[in-house]
Amino acid sequence: MTSISAGTWVEIESVVLSPEERAPTVPDDTKQTPYIMWVSGFLAEDARVGDTVRVKTIIGRELSGKLVRVNPNYTHSFGKTVPELLKIGTEWER
Repeated sequence: MTSISAGTWVEIESVVLSPEERAPTVPDDTKQTPYIMWVSGFLAEDARVGDTVRVKTIIGRELSGKLVRVNPNYTHSFGKTVPELLKIGTEWER
């Protein structure tokens, strides 16, 4: 594995709540999985993917977790266009 240099933009993950710590009111399938946090930040020291590392976020928070991604990108969207929604707010044009 290649070493990633300190200062590189990376993504870490850490377990916020283990399955045993989850609230008793959550659905059973949810109770069986850990509650995981993913955070992007600048790597504090050289490391490899899979290492436990420290990062500094854009706003200056220092967090630690397992290094999972180098130069992460955004992959979310607001889904496919819904043509019916495009008409909302344009009633005045009709």
